[in-house]
Parts: sequence; C-alpha cells; structure tokens
Amino acid sequence: MADSVGIQQGSPAVGAAGLVPAAPGAAGTEGSGAAGGSARIAAKKAQLRSSPRPKKLEKLGVYSSCKAEGACKCNGWKSQNPPPTPPQTDQQSNTVNLQEPCRSCSHTLGDHVTHLENVSEEEMNRLLGIVLDVEYLYTCVHKEEDADTKQVYFSLFKLLRKSILQMGKPMLEAQESPPFEKPSIEQGVNHFVQYKFSHLPSKERQTIMELAKMFLNQINYWQLETPSQRRQRVPSDDVVGYKVNYTRWLCYCNVPQFCDSLPRYETTQIFGRTLLRSVFTVMRKQLLEQARQEKDKLPPEKRTLILTHFPKFLSMLEEEVYSHSSPIWSQDFLVGATGGQIPVHTVISAPPVARPIYYSTSPMSVDQSTCGSVSPARKPASVLESNPVGEKRKASEPLHHEESKRPRVVGDIPMDLINEVMATISDPATIPETSLLSAHSARDEAARLEERRGVIEFHVIGNSLNQKPNKRILMWLVGLQNVFSHQLPRMPKEYITRLVFDPKHKTLSLIKDGRVIGGICFRMFPSQGFTEIVFCAVTSNEQVKGYGTHLMNHLKEYHIKHEILNFLTYADEYAIGYFKKQGFSKDIKVPKAKYVGYIKDYEGATLMGCELNPSIPYTEFSVIIKKQKEIIKKLIERKQAQIRKVYPGLSCFKDGVRQIPIESIPGIRETGWKPAGKGKELKDPDQLYSTLKTILQHVKNHQNAWPFMEPVKKTEAPGYYQVIRFPMDLKTMSERLKSRYYTTRKLFMADMQRIFTNCREYNAPESEYYKCANILEKFFYTKIKEAGLIEK
Repeated sequence: MADSVGIQQGSPAVGAAGLVPAAPGAAGTEGSGAAGGSARIAAKKAQLRSSPRPKKLEKLGVYSSCKAEGACKCNGWKSQNPPPTPPQTDQQSNTVNLQEPCRSCSHTLGDHVTHLENVSEEEMNRLLGIVLDVEYLYTCVHKEEDADTKQVYFSLFKLLRKSILQMGKPMLEAQESPPFEKPSIEQGVNHFVQYKFSHLPSKERQTIMELAKMFLNQINYWQLETPSQRRQRVPSDDVVGYKVNYTRWLCYCNVPQFCDSLPRYETTQIFGRTLLRSVFTVMRKQLLEQARQEKDKLPPEKRTLILTHFPKFLSMLEEEVYSHSSPIWSQDFLVGATGGQIPVHTVISAPPVARPIYYSTSPMSVDQSTCGSVSPARKPASVLESNPVGEKRKASEPLHHEESKRPRVVGDIPMDLINEVMATISDPATIPETSLLSAHSARDEAARLEERRGVIEFHVIGNSLNQKPNKRILMWLVGLQNVFSHQLPRMPKEYITRLVFDPKHKTLSLIKDGRVIGGICFRMFPSQGFTEIVFCAVTSNEQVKGYGTHLMNHLKEYHIKHEILNFLTYADEYAIGYFKKQGFSKDIKVPKAKYVGYIKDYEGATLMGCELNPSIPYTEFSVIIKKQKEIIKKLIERKQAQIRKVYPGLSCFKDGVRQIPIESIPGIRETGWKPAGKGKELKDPDQLYSTLKTILQHVKNHQNAWPFMEPVKKTEAPGYYQVIRFPMDLKTMSERLKSRYYTTRKLFMADMQRIFTNCREYNAPESEYYKCANILEKFFYTKIKEAGLIEK
C-alpha cells in the first residue's frame, strides 16, 4: 500500500495537468492521488478476481469465521482479529491446502470456507472486492492523523468487515439517508441559471450552462477541510453542523470513490445550501487563483470563458448562496400553471455552443449520463478540461424555437453576414482598447475590469435580528458606517449608524482587498414599487475610478431581479451631477401617492427618480455597446468596399433613349437606394383638393410653422435669394392650391419639401429655423401617411 496522510483541504483541481483530489489517506509519488489510488485498487481487484478458485478461497478465508463444530469464535484463518497488517496477496503461495491449520484456532482452512463451496463466481468476486476495500481502509486508519477522519475510516472498516462475515451488502446505518437537504446544490444552481439567465438567447444561455456544469464538477470532487482545520480557520462557525456534513460526505461521497463496495452519491445531489456555504468562499478563491496562475496553459477558446465569464458567474452565484432571501433555494421555485416544477434536465440538455456571453444584470444539473456511481478509475474533469464550449451545433439539430419563429424585418442584415463579422471580432484582443483616460471609454470600464480580475467584489448585506450574527458582515457594516460618515460630513453619525444597521435597510457594499471602500444604502418598498436610496459614497482615495457607476449598475440589476423598477432619492447639490449620469432625473415616474409618507424629506435636497428597464444588462451594457459599434463599423467597411466598385457608364442615350428607370442604373441598388413608397393617387380632383387643403391647414396651424408662413423678405435675410434659387412658402402654396395647381399629390409634396430643404440650406443646424423645419417636416409626413397618400 502507498504511504498515506490525512485528508487535506481541497485542491481546486483546475491544473492543466489534470490535478485531482487525493484519495483518502493516499499520498506518495508514483500514481498518487485519486486517479492513481483508485486505479491501483481496481487493478488489484481485477487481478484477484482472475485468480484460481483456491486462491480466492484463501483470501476470503482470512476474513471468514470458522464454521467448525464446537462454536469456534475465530473470525479469520491464519490471522488474528483484526490482522495487525493487511495481507499481501502477491507474497502468498499459489497452491493452497484446505487441510492446512489456522494459526488462530488450529482448525483447517476448509472449516473457514465451507459456506463458500456452492457460492457462484459472481458472488465470490463481489466479496473479494469488499476484502480489498477492507485492506485499503485498514491502511487509511493506521496512517490517518486527523481524529475525526480516522474515526470514520474505522467505522467503515468494521462495516465492510461485518459484510464479509455475513455475506451481505454494506449498508450505512444513519438516522437520516440521502438527500440531506432540499433543494440540493444541483437544483439550486439550476434555479440560479433559470432565475438570472433565462432571458438570454439560447446560444448565450448554453455558455452559462457550461459554466454551471464546470462549477458542479468541481464541487463533486472537492476535498472538504477537516472539522479541526475549519475550527482553526473559522472559530465562530457551526462546528457541530459542519462535522455532521463532513462525516456524511466521507461516507457517501469521498470514500466510495475508491472503495466501490459502498454506494456512492454525487455531493451536489445530496447536499444543499448549508454545505455549499461552508466551502464556497474558499473554493471560489482557490479556483480563480489557480486559473490565473495557469492562464498561459489554457487553450485560446477557453481563456475568455475561464478568466472572464467564470469569475462573473461565481460572483453572481455567491450573492445568491449567502443571501437570506434568495428564491433559488425555495422548493416552490418556478412553479408553472400546472403546479409542476420545471424539470432540471430541460435546463441543461442542449449542447454547448461557440458564442461569447454578454451578461444582463443561479448548483445546476449534470446530464443524467454522468450521474450515479463512479468507478475508482474515473478521472474528474478540471476547470481547464471541462466540456468544450467551442463545439458547434450539429446540422441535424433544430434551431431554437424562439429564433426559428422570429419574423424577418425588411432591411434586416442577413444572419450569415452577422456571423461572419462576429467571427472576426470574437477575440477580445482584436477589439481596439480605449484608454481608461480616454473620453471615449466607458465610466465603469476600469471598475468592471477590476471586478473580472477579482480585485473588487460586490455584496448586498444587511443587519438581521433573526439570524445568527455573521462576523464578516458585521465588520463590513462598520466599514460602511465609517465610509458614509467620512464622505457625508453633514449627515449626523448617529443617523448614519442607525440606518446602516437597521434590518429594514440593505447596503450594496464594494469590497477591495477585504475592506469596504464604498457602498449604496437603500430601503426597498416592494408594495409601493420603488426603492429609496439613502446613502451613496465611495471613499475619497478610491474615487474617479468608475466605482460609483459600477456600484449603481449592480444595484440596478439587483432590483431588476427583485422586480422593483423605480429608484427615488434626495440628492444634495454635490450629488445631482452623479445621479444625472446614472439616469436619474427630476421627472418622477412614481405616483406621488405611492411615496409620500414612505421616504424622508431632506431640507435643501432635490428629489430625483430613475426608472429601470428590465431588458438592459446594466453592468455589461457598455461592453455590449462597444461590441455593437465594432460590428456596425465592420459592416460599414464591407458596404463601402462594395459601393466603391466602378461600373461602366450608360451608352443607351447615344441610341436615342430619353428616359430609363432609376433602378436600372448599374450599382444604384447596391448603394441602398430603394424605390419611393407608392401611395394612393386620388383621381377625383375635388377629393384631392379637399384632402390637400386639410393637410395644408394642419401644417399652417402647427406651432413651428411660423417661419414659413410668408415669403422671405430681402431686408430680413440678406443674400437669401442669391443662395435659394427656388423659394417656397405656405402662403404661396395656399394660393397655388386655390388655383387648382396641384393636380397630383407629388406636386404638392414637392413644394412642401422645398420649404424644408431651402430652410436647411440657408440656416445653420443650431438655428431655431433649422429645428422648426425638422419638426414641421415630420409632422407633415405624418399627416400625408394618415391621409393615405403615401405608404406607412
């Protein structure tokens, strides 16, 4: 047997070399670790099961009780009970004499194996597997240094030893059988994915599913720290509760990986939020740290997924794991009209796709084919070796239901062209980076990059009178009280303290290097449909880094998740500018009756409000806009390349042709030109006259028609008639209408259009006349469409 040590706190198992957790008590050099330990056991079992029957009888006789007359109490031939050292099968002779006496009771070997004479080879091989598991656990017991772990190993050793004596199946005796908590980690992650990402297109949602599978796989092979190690790291933690879960994990998940005589369960299927909370913080930190250290070993298609999207996924999941009110841990999550819960497999059954994910701003099920018992030789996939996201959808697979039914709009760019352009900029390195000091860079760009690298974190926290105080949260609340007191000197410190620690208030805290550097304190009024923002501040030496904008964006996504779409706040003279940049205005969308008496009035402050759009992914919005701009730029470049094509000149006019259709000119359609919309031409002169008179009267009555009522006077606009060769005005049009000049709608529309064109040609864009022309032109075409003279 290999040398052994105690179970160590889990390695993240994300190495490019495929690092995996160690087997119970397994260490050494060659073939050490889970894969090596389980492989050695499997090889020994295969070798022993292929041995001659006498050899198998000798092995089983070592652990079988004597059946001789006289009520012999010997429980093992050739050995004491229990054996001081595990027998070595390769050192025993191949020939066994059934008459050889036992060293313990002097009865023959035949007396120890009489019950096995008529046993089938299948049953004998099953018992031999238990024998080798007993020997392996016996080694673990002797080598293990941790008292709690040693006790579990010894209990399992006795259980398997008893199974051999009684020829039964090992059954763990426990007051509670799996699963130990509902919903399970697996179901909780499924709920998280549906809760946070169900609105995404199917391809982008598949990327989230791959991240969730990757996370669940890590938990299933994560090595828990021992209770004694946890007591040293988190003295205030629930020691008894953790020890119970640790024992269950050893018995049902860890040891069965290597001793397959015991039934094995996936950690994510039998444990719930309690266990996840105890491992999440350490696990997240180690996963991200090792991923950053080994980023150069990552394949290009995985680098963005692991280094960019996975940290974001873990941060969002962490908020739900430690939240006291997260809906993803509810048994009634997503109950449909039929009363049935959405099946887990529907969330993760679709194949992975090659598509970068854009977040809008919840453990998830692995496919059924991966569930069940795991052989000792099974090698878990690391974060770097998980299912590839670069796999493309097979041609035989149908398009997503929503995409296949999306109506095409005239003028839509073909998806083939979009995909082709996307392929050229899918690598973030090809998108030109804007300097963080550039006027064109987003305000929250620097903060967003720091969050992705794990430099800063965001947590919604609050005080509670019902829950056991959490030391970390209380320290953060004290830090927030200090930040608000320093940055808001005109606010009484007692008032700040009372609101920050008020259980009815919550605070979105900004954490950097383990300390609070900013936050937004708020109170939610779900029944009234709004949230009041009470305090908003970032410590002075951390300002001008985009933290304030990124804080507000996180707060917006948090409220969209909780279906509250309005913010109200009283901003002082120094904060009005900040809130305007975040989308706040003095135009309050919430009815006054909804907030009067609910929020506190501040003397000298301005009430401002912000209405949230649930379709906007606020924390990633600037990234999406940047990507969209790059796509549009590429499309324009391609279009320009087509337009620059030189076509031969027209020669038909030399042959006497006087007129040709515009669309027949070579290259005209390639420029994007389309025939003018056709409308209904009124053939009845009286009906045409009446319709045009009504339209002209509406235009003359418009409040922006005053500059165009009469012809321009030379004294008021010097040089006007040198610039404008064909002047037109509404008075002239009225006279022409009375004289029945407008025999067609086109003549009438041409004169009206000339008014607007002349105005824009003579006046500057910032002038009032120019603006009046634009407004009146839109109004005119609205009336023309209403009259049915042109297509809508």
